[in-house]
Amino acid sequence: MTMLRAALLATATLMPLALPLAPAAARDLTPEDIARIENTGTVAVSPDGTRIAYTRVHYPDVTMGEDTSTAQQQLFLADGPMQARAFLPEDMNVSNIGFTPDGRMITFLWAEDGGDRALWGIPVDGGSHRQIAGVADARVSAYAFSPDGARVYMLASAAPDEARDAEAEAGFTSVVYEEEQRLNRMFVANVGAEVDADPVAVTVPGYVDSMTIAPGGDWALITSAPSPLVDDSYTSKRANILNLATGSVLAVETPGKIGDVEISPDGRQLSLVAGTDINDPAPTTLYLVDAATGAMRALNEGAAEATGDTEWMADGRLAAIIDVGVQTRLRFYSAEGRMLEEIDPGELILSSLEQGGNRLTVEANAPTFPNELFLYTPRTDGFERWTDHNPWLADIDFGQQRAWTYTARDGTEIEGVLIEPVGGVPSGGAPLILNVHGGPEAHDSNGWSTNYSSPGHVAAGEGYAVFRPNYRGSTGYGSAFSRQHQGDAAGTEFDDLVDAKRALVEAGIADETRVGVTGGSYGGYATAWASTYFSEEFAAGVMFVGISNILSKWGTTDIPGEEYNVHARRYVWDEYDQTLQRSPIYWVDRAETPLLIMHGANDPRVSPTQSYELYRHIKVRQPDTPVRLVLYPGEGHGNAQAAARYDYNVRMMEWFDTYLKTGDRDAAMPGPRPDLQLGGE
Repeated sequence: MTMLRAALLATATLMPLALPLAPAAARDLTPEDIARIENTGTVAVSPDGTRIAYTRVHYPDVTMGEDTSTAQQQLFLADGPMQARAFLPEDMNVSNIGFTPDGRMITFLWAEDGGDRALWGIPVDGGSHRQIAGVADARVSAYAFSPDGARVYMLASAAPDEARDAEAEAGFTSVVYEEEQRLNRMFVANVGAEVDADPVAVTVPGYVDSMTIAPGGDWALITSAPSPLVDDSYTSKRANILNLATGSVLAVETPGKIGDVEISPDGRQLSLVAGTDINDPAPTTLYLVDAATGAMRALNEGAAEATGDTEWMADGRLAAIIDVGVQTRLRFYSAEGRMLEEIDPGELILSSLEQGGNRLTVEANAPTFPNELFLYTPRTDGFERWTDHNPWLADIDFGQQRAWTYTARDGTEIEGVLIEPVGGVPSGGAPLILNVHGGPEAHDSNGWSTNYSSPGHVAAGEGYAVFRPNYRGSTGYGSAFSRQHQGDAAGTEFDDLVDAKRALVEAGIADETRVGVTGGSYGGYATAWASTYFSEEFAAGVMFVGISNILSKWGTTDIPGEEYNVHARRYVWDEYDQTLQRSPIYWVDRAETPLLIMHGANDPRVSPTQSYELYRHIKVRQPDTPVRLVLYPGEGHGNAQAAARYDYNVRMMEWFDTYLKTGDRDAAMPGPRPDLQLGGE
């Protein structure tokens, strides 16, 4: 690190966000730009609503020579519109920010000098940060204060296993798959001038991953699953009301998956986002729950929408983000569940809500910027922007982005997000990339659409059109629509992709001979299917952590129950032949689409063997088809390291430039090492 850069980092806490003095000449977005994108992360509002704390999420800029790591979160404080300032040094990577009940301190989790993660705080009016509480030889993962601030409850990792540690030191490092699970623990500590050295354990059911203390301080809302297994977190996690005095537990008998859970200001009820039954692919229905009995009442069951984040206002109203297709709405309900009003935020896509003093802070993004902070003003139904972490985006030429709807072959209307090339669509159509989301219980919104694995506006700057289809199985259109893929893997859901291509060609947007496809996870499955079964339709593919063989995928994934409940609705052995026939490897004899396959070497969700299988089948059965397999050591179901993310983005665009932009399926493969811009070159 240079002395100048070290000096700049040392003064980070004094530097507010600033806009550039004068705009530079407009230019296209690049992979190097994506490597340095920043956005807001977790948000906390002081009890009186006067201060907003949040984390700035960024990755080291490997293109400028910074050392790679995962996402870093720096604490910021916003005092007013465009008055955000760093509140802790950049090298303090914090999480789980909040405020003490009196609003005098911002709290956060942090591991000092590589030690165990503990609870820390820093006064809002000046002063040094200090430790508030912790658990010896354990990592704190969550915390919640009693209403008077005198005690703090903490979730901490399992107690050290000295016998097992001794075995490991002696070289006995074997791993017993899905056994030897270790549950986290809950503690309560006194809060004072000194750190409580002896916090008291609190008995909790199962594997608890979140907690909130009720306004009266007598009970806690906790979410827990029977075990730490990911499959249990999907299929069996439930909300529970834990009586802090007696230890009794009231389980909320949720019919399906659960999402956001919040406690009303009077402590009498919960808001709960959940699935309608065990087969509902995603928690998208909003419920009110009686805190005394656990009785549930749905507010929007069956509606063609999806509920996202919720937040109780101090006056007893319930605010909720509602996804309606590719757009979002801000909706308010009364405490009784009556809808009071719904606000259209225009181009903003709302992603999270936090309130204090009855002031509502919103995280939102748009087609031309990632998540930033906004303050909702009820007098005008307006959203006042408070942060701008990427002012240089004002200098970027963006392609026109909008919602776009087409009719599938059976008459179903399918919506998605279309990004046109910068400068518009040329005569004869542009090369088109279908960017297919995963899940499929997810959806693409008409907001910020570019990241390391999504070509978005980087591709638009290179002359591509990009379409992000919300094919059957997507959320945002009601539970019935999200179930339409069930029991029909690679059926109508992937027919929707071909129908999207044909509709875009007919509209003059896409060049029929230059249409490619990319996606990760289930989107990777779609890419593999498009590059084999539908190979004649697609000129290039980039597959990420994708599925190629449903038979072997079921036996190697960490979510077999999820696969049965909300995808296949049957086991692979019930219909072996059909299961194999819905696997891309079965159709490799059709595979003429140049295919770049990329996968995290440690992926527990979709084993990298899925990529090995498809690669080997194509290499042996279709030796003339360009295919490459790239593995990322240490990465899982998606790349977390800055270098792996940048490498991925460059490789993806290089592959599409070689085969899709040219339309030449017989072009020579690019070299195995892409042209990475490192060290500010």
